[in-house]
Amino acid sequence: MSPLFDPSEEMSSQVRLRLLPRATCLYDEPIQLKVAGLRWKQVVTMRATSTDERGVVFRSSATYRADGGGEVDLNRDPSLSGSYVGVEPMGLLQSLKADTLHKYFYKNKALSPHIVKFSVHDEEKDGILAEETNERFLMGEGVSRVSVKEGNIRGALFTPPEGPFPAVLDLNTFMSEKRACLLANKGFVVLAIAALNDRSGNIKEIHLDHFKEAVEFLQQQPKVGQFGVGIISRSKGADIALSLAAFVPGVKAVVWINGSSANVGIPLYYKKRQILSPLMLDFSKVIPTESGANLIKHALENPLAEGKTGTLIPIERASARFLFAAAEDDLNWDSKAYMEEMVKRLKRHGKENFESVLYPKAGHLLEPPYGPFCPSALHGMLNFSVVWGGEPKAHAAAEFHLWKKIQECSNHFHGHRCITPST
Repeated sequence: MSPLFDPSEEMSSQVRLRLLPRATCLYDEPIQLKVAGLRWKQVVTMRATSTDERGVVFRSSATYRADGGGEVDLNRDPSLSGSYVGVEPMGLLQSLKADTLHKYFYKNKALSPHIVKFSVHDEEKDGILAEETNERFLMGEGVSRVSVKEGNIRGALFTPPEGPFPAVLDLNTFMSEKRACLLANKGFVVLAIAALNDRSGNIKEIHLDHFKEAVEFLQQQPKVGQFGVGIISRSKGADIALSLAAFVPGVKAVVWINGSSANVGIPLYYKKRQILSPLMLDFSKVIPTESGANLIKHALENPLAEGKTGTLIPIERASARFLFAAAEDDLNWDSKAYMEEMVKRLKRHGKENFESVLYPKAGHLLEPPYGPFCPSALHGMLNFSVVWGGEPKAHAAAEFHLWKKIQECSNHFHGHRCITPST
């Protein structure tokens, strides 16, 4: 029941939107959004807008009701409707979506921040009451970035100040600097490279020697300690990471995220001979969906089937430590089954050099936290749109936990003090 006297009427009419602790932060840091100066129980719409590196505009919105003091706190208050419902402190960021379907938010260059404009709107008058801009930087203070073009290496090297530091090879399917520079902020020398430098589909063979060059390049960096090299990878990059651990010396640890246990799509060569044949896609098993994206989860051949075992990567011969992270709702392929097969195989060989984590209701694109959730997008290797899977809230929780887990394991593998992951 409304009071006869509304105390908020005597308050300043100036509505204030605050981003706490400050309006600038690192990409993987949370912020708190608070609104003050509203009327008693006033209903407002919070909106977020951001433009990616390809010029695509992404938007989100959520409706909130102010408390008795005319305040809204996204860490405390539930969204009543909009892009999400319930208490989601970072919901406006994670639910950013393009106006057209199957769009991935491209933020892959380290030197420019992820800029998000937040605004508060009056539900009745449809006017802007307050607005603020959040600059989310990828590179922390003192971290350097150097483009690398040496031999067969094409990438970017990120180095924190001082040192020495453990070395990490960040192996993306296609080039991205995001995860690499965020890891460098945590105290790692990180080289970001791509598994595939050609999106045309014309790559006929992959040479592991080129990636060995990257491992050796990292080992030679002046700020790299005598820790060996760790590799972080996802999707196609993950099977190359497994192959490096199996065939190339100097790889101490591998973080495998939603990959395969076999060599996918392209023959793998090492020292001028083919070492692994490719596991191929059966396009007759690609299923169109109502959204226009395709379901390809069951289209990849079974690496355990007769005649396909030559695609399996012999990780049992590796001395590296493994962290396997699989999403149960990965719709790109059955990463859960691949992880289970690898764990079973390592146990059969008496190995204990692994840890596995399964994320229920998470999808294929597990990335550093607080980025926009992407349920479907153009597949870089196939050139048609696919569904990636995942439920937004569970997927966001998985990204947060995995990011902490990666840092914990990287420190552990390199002999540093462990960081306990948040759950």
